[in-house]
Amino acid sequence: MADDLGYHDLGGYGHPKIKTPVLDRLAKRGVKLTAFYAGATVCTPSRMALMTGSYPTRLGWTKGVVGHILSTDHGLNPKAVTMAERFQTAGYKTAMSGKWHLGDRPPFRPHRQGFGRTFYINKSNNQTDELWRGDKLLEKPYENRLLTEKFTRESIEFIQANKAKPFFLYLPYSAPHFPVEPHPDWEGKSDFGVYGDVVEEMDARIGEILDTLEAEGLEKKTLVIFCSDNGPEPLTKESLAKPFRGKKWSSLEGGTRVPCILSWPGVLPAGREFDAMISAMDLLPTLMHVCRIKLDKHDPDYLPIDGVNVWGTLLGQERGHPRKDLLYWHGSDGFEAIRFGDWKLFPDRRRAKLKGTGPALFNLTKDIEEKIDVSSQHPERVKQMQMLAQQRLAGIRAKSIPLGQAKAE
Repeated sequence: MADDLGYHDLGGYGHPKIKTPVLDRLAKRGVKLTAFYAGATVCTPSRMALMTGSYPTRLGWTKGVVGHILSTDHGLNPKAVTMAERFQTAGYKTAMSGKWHLGDRPPFRPHRQGFGRTFYINKSNNQTDELWRGDKLLEKPYENRLLTEKFTRESIEFIQANKAKPFFLYLPYSAPHFPVEPHPDWEGKSDFGVYGDVVEEMDARIGEILDTLEAEGLEKKTLVIFCSDNGPEPLTKESLAKPFRGKKWSSLEGGTRVPCILSWPGVLPAGREFDAMISAMDLLPTLMHVCRIKLDKHDPDYLPIDGVNVWGTLLGQERGHPRKDLLYWHGSDGFEAIRFGDWKLFPDRRRAKLKGTGPALFNLTKDIEEKIDVSSQHPERVKQMQMLAQQRLAGIRAKSIPLGQAKAE
């Protein structure tokens, strides 16, 4: 998973200058999604949604990221059951190498959330200068431009050490989040400045991981998923969400619609492109289904999972796609919009950066830039979608847990 990579920032998603041959080839060998949504518009809630399969508000999140708006005393509640914990319980070796951002304090660290092996920075690379393994501080300060290489090497070591066992590896790169600083071997190599250098290095490092899987005879046994945690950082002008409006923090499409590629040679179809609405929350129930791990949905101690199993869609089966609707959140201002099928409703049009009062309704198939409000032509649809949004929000409030809170050290 990339950090703040925009929808337009890969060659295979239309960038004219950034070259990403590894990810482009991965898409040709597998499935490319064009309507994949990160779990939220900023880092911390996005990772909460990915790891748990639930809306971040169900986990007590309201705004911000750990260390910015959200206190460093808060984190993902240890009561939440993560994807890693589910894999670990099922006998998988688990590892996390990269950016965590789900809590700094000891109770929230990744080795207490299901990851047997960890190598990580606890927040974004502009917020921390510490590199950790478990509770041990390895480097302070680390060298930012070497992180992508280090996270990759750690991941390769884990794969080689566990090639005979089932494993789950979570590799959330800190790139291309600012400060954007290229590795010495990539500096000046791209046709798109330092931002291009950083993205192209990440692409090449992913190639090293794929080469390792092939060398170890694991290529056809491994499902590989690549995505971004949210839309592009507004301060990073080079990062783009074309053809959408909005960037990170915003609930316009550019804030959460991101690249996603899945590959499993011999299982997933090759060279297919799907525009089905799929959320990062859907990865947990989908992976549990694929790996035959039971989801204890009816256990009263488990939070409801808002994700759905989309494996049939990814296989290209024709029967109905299970995700019908999706809620959108602003990174510091809560619920903003709902999508139902091809339609997206902002109950308050100002949230869509439009003037005036009242709702704004967009047909995303005809108006991907969310510029043409058709709410006055479809009053009944507006009403139905407002009711559905309220129903979903009430369901989240009825079954949720607070954020984890630890005392300052």
